[in-house]
Amino acid sequence: MNAEIIAVGSELLLGQIANTNAKFISAELADLGINVFYHSVVGDNPKRLESVIKTAQNRSNLLIFTGGLGPTKDDLTKETIATVLGKNLVYDQEAMDHIEMYYKRTGRVMSENNRKQALVLEGSEILPNKHGMAPGMALHEDGLSYILLPGPPKEMQPMFSNFAIPYLSGRLPGKEPIVSRVLRFFGIGESLLEATLQDIIDQQSNPTVAPLAGNHEVTLRLSAKFLDSKIAQEQLDVLEGKIRERVGEFLYGYGNDSLQKAAAEQLKDKKLTVSSAESLTGGWFGKQITDTPGSSEIFKGSVVCYTNEIKEQLLGVSHELLVSEGAVSENCAKQMAEKIRNLTGSDIGISFTGVAGPGPSENKEAGTVFIGLADESGTKVYPLALSGSRTAVRERSVMYGLFYLLSKVKKGQ
Repeated sequence: MNAEIIAVGSELLLGQIANTNAKFISAELADLGINVFYHSVVGDNPKRLESVIKTAQNRSNLLIFTGGLGPTKDDLTKETIATVLGKNLVYDQEAMDHIEMYYKRTGRVMSENNRKQALVLEGSEILPNKHGMAPGMALHEDGLSYILLPGPPKEMQPMFSNFAIPYLSGRLPGKEPIVSRVLRFFGIGESLLEATLQDIIDQQSNPTVAPLAGNHEVTLRLSAKFLDSKIAQEQLDVLEGKIRERVGEFLYGYGNDSLQKAAAEQLKDKKLTVSSAESLTGGWFGKQITDTPGSSEIFKGSVVCYTNEIKEQLLGVSHELLVSEGAVSENCAKQMAEKIRNLTGSDIGISFTGVAGPGPSENKEAGTVFIGLADESGTKVYPLALSGSRTAVRERSVMYGLFYLLSKVKKGQ
């Protein structure tokens, strides 16, 4: 069964809302072993919707629609599908009773157009709406399956989980579910990661490997299709092992993990604390760490030392150093990391200094960054030459800092 998800609504095309429904449905279908080959979005226009339906009929055998089931004139999904299929729309009494009861319970007057929501495709299986008014529908016609769902996620998601999935499962005896695992990498670009793993990517058919670019990071999605989920997991373990052998130093997490979450968890596990001295990042590192629940266990505090005066007065960075080498220097990052560690009594001190841009500073180009890490074993400074906007340089600096911190804590050195 090959699915196409068709989202209906001009607000999606105008960018007023994001199409989160398609993401949710795709993930749910993957668990059922149903391939999703196309996502389509069309506005509230019957002719264009009719064209999209006919295109989908020629390339997919499961068509899932979201949106356009409401009471207004521009809610035309079921009307257009009825026209394409030559079906009548009939009132579903249970749906009508549900709608009337809602208005009676809330003490509101029901307008006539709300009755439109109880119209369903003749011969379809009704998917009850326990969180709204318009029911969904499921219909099998001429070898194709159609599922119609409401647009609001709070209505669509429970309807899909509770009613659409059982409907589809009943039509998929012995279907192999798709088991996926997402690996998250930082410190290596998408092109280099793909080139390093090219032979593995080319040779894999089951499981498969798909590189995905993220926000200054890269992910790999590993997917396997087996009737036995245990075998699928074992195959994913073997594939991940091969990947780790080549690029394991850049792997920091799985699924929805983030660098700050991974770093925070490692610090908690090792019972270590960190504090930060931030110049170009302006407190961004401290925010990222404290966004993590329970961060008071691991984060002692931060000094945002944006000017040389504050670097001297609060941290105690050498005046001579600032004059001779400047704030954007390896030795300044070293002193900042060491001073903040001593000042707060934390196990690890981390520092950020550099030129965020857009122009140069201290005769250093925009994107010149130094990150210092200090602990009882000594201090290491990481120089970076970053590109991008001012915001991108600052954001990537923090991400590199989190990655270096994570790597240090993991290795225990």
